[in-house]
Amino acid sequence: MINAGWYTEMSPMWPGQGLSLKIKEVLYRAKSEFQDVCVFESESMGTVLTLDGVIQCTDKDEFSYQEMIAHIPMCALERPAKKVLVVGGGDGGVLRELARHTEVEEIHMAEIDKMVPEVSKQYFPEMAVGFTDPRVTLHICDGIKFVEDSPADSYDLIVVDSSDPVGPAEVLFEKPFFEALHRAVRPGGIVCTQAESLWLHLGIIKALAGMCSEVFVGGSVSYASTTIPTYPSGSIGMLVCAKARAADADGEGPLDPRVARQPEPGPLPKLGVDELKYYSHEVHTAAFALPVFAKKALAGCLTFQ
Repeated sequence: MINAGWYTEMSPMWPGQGLSLKIKEVLYRAKSEFQDVCVFESESMGTVLTLDGVIQCTDKDEFSYQEMIAHIPMCALERPAKKVLVVGGGDGGVLRELARHTEVEEIHMAEIDKMVPEVSKQYFPEMAVGFTDPRVTLHICDGIKFVEDSPADSYDLIVVDSSDPVGPAEVLFEKPFFEALHRAVRPGGIVCTQAESLWLHLGIIKALAGMCSEVFVGGSVSYASTTIPTYPSGSIGMLVCAKARAADADGEGPLDPRVARQPEPGPLPKLGVDELKYYSHEVHTAAFALPVFAKKALAGCLTFQ
């Protein structure tokens, strides 16, 4: 909601509260085929992108989310990822972070709304720089159908950078989609999805983790979180789901994503991407530590906590 020079984000998903940012200038506003797209310059957080009135990213804090949802699963893999898929994430931030991993050969993105990458390239060039990486292929399409049509065991990692589970994004939190994700990722690979805030959505997280435990049988399901000032409650989480290894039948057990096995990625001088600002192996491990109230609520839903 924009009123008297201020933007306030309110939603039934966090009733009774809202986040307000003072607007310096509205830079862009249009209705795409799917949603309202707005970009404005704020007084405190730099340029801000909202979709249907919900903050997606800001100049000042976007890296804390993008780095964590990309590097936690990438560094948890036992062998470096060669082929990666991003579902959603049209602002390009996750692409930028995945591109830091030089061993990656292919990065595919399935984004339904072509306006989001176009707007990001214009107003968030430092974030959208990943689109220029030659390993990236952008598919403007229904992400669910793209995953369903992918051959089995196609990807080492799939990152689902989704909106909240309301409206069109609701299907991205349902079991058939996760069954398709499980099929599309290779044995020992990882599916990492945006998984809401412990402070506001513990019931959603518990249901999602329980459902993923039914899908990723023999694998593992874990919850990690990061801090980010402009997301509701100042924190956001991700569910890290590891598919059973091909050798698990021989008794090796599930992959523990709390362990960072791959090197910390560095800058990308050719793309003008600087060093990491948030992620480190130390932060990787700490991200899986749950506060007592969450640990109790999610007992039995997670493999590692």
